[in-house]
Amino acid sequence: MYDDYGTGALVAFYLVLIPLLFLFAIAGYVVGSFFLMKIFEKAGVQGKWRAWVPVYNLMIFAKLGDLSPWVMLAAVVASAVLGQIPGIGFIFSLVLVAAMVLAGWRVGLKLGKDWPLLLLWLIPGVGGLIWLGILAFSHTPWNPNIPRAAWADSFLKDTVVWDGVPVQPGAPVGQAGPGAAAPAGYAPPAGYQPPTGYQPPAAYTPPQAPAAPAGPATPPPAAAQPPVTPPPATEPPAWQPPATDEPPAAPDAPRP
Repeated sequence: MYDDYGTGALVAFYLVLIPLLFLFAIAGYVVGSFFLMKIFEKAGVQGKWRAWVPVYNLMIFAKLGDLSPWVMLAAVVASAVLGQIPGIGFIFSLVLVAAMVLAGWRVGLKLGKDWPLLLLWLIPGVGGLIWLGILAFSHTPWNPNIPRAAWADSFLKDTVVWDGVPVQPGAPVGQAGPGAAAPAGYAPPAGYQPPTGYQPPAAYTPPQAPAAPAGPATPPPAAAQPPVTPPPATEPPAWQPPATDEPPAAPDAPRP
């Protein structure tokens, strides 16, 4: 009789507990996706729907944290499948937590948050949500110009290019996938600016080549001679008949 009573009470307990756990899981997923959506908006990710797709939203989060999305996917699979192994399953469950902490540390730096906030992950269940909420509602603008990750030269590095997801500065970019385009909304970091008053050294000027030897001097052209004008021809004077002397006047007649 007591065994039947104990079994019935245990069944009733699970009938109440399982729906409550399911409701808490749904609520946690909705809240976490909302926080991720706010973080994605700050980072310039195109499409709010990305934050609501299970697993895919964690892969986007990994890219923003300079972690390969395939590493994050492997951590999710290891936690979900291998985490069910009795005795050692909890070790594989910690792989996902470690991946989230690595990516979260880099995302926090880009939002101006120091690493001590990562200690919130030690709070079971709600620690990660509290940390995401702090980042989501932070007034610090997104700044991807931070030092390279310590794993930038290992298999953990992000080399994937996805359309609509900004490529983080300093990440060694691999081959773009189909339909990948230049990230929108991302401004590359400004180049190095020399200090005020700095004068760059003058550029090296190579010595001039020796001039070619001058050829023989060309005599200047002869000065133009003015045209010779012949003297005008003189015409002989016209012929004039010789002048005749007038006859002398007749003498006066004698007077009587």
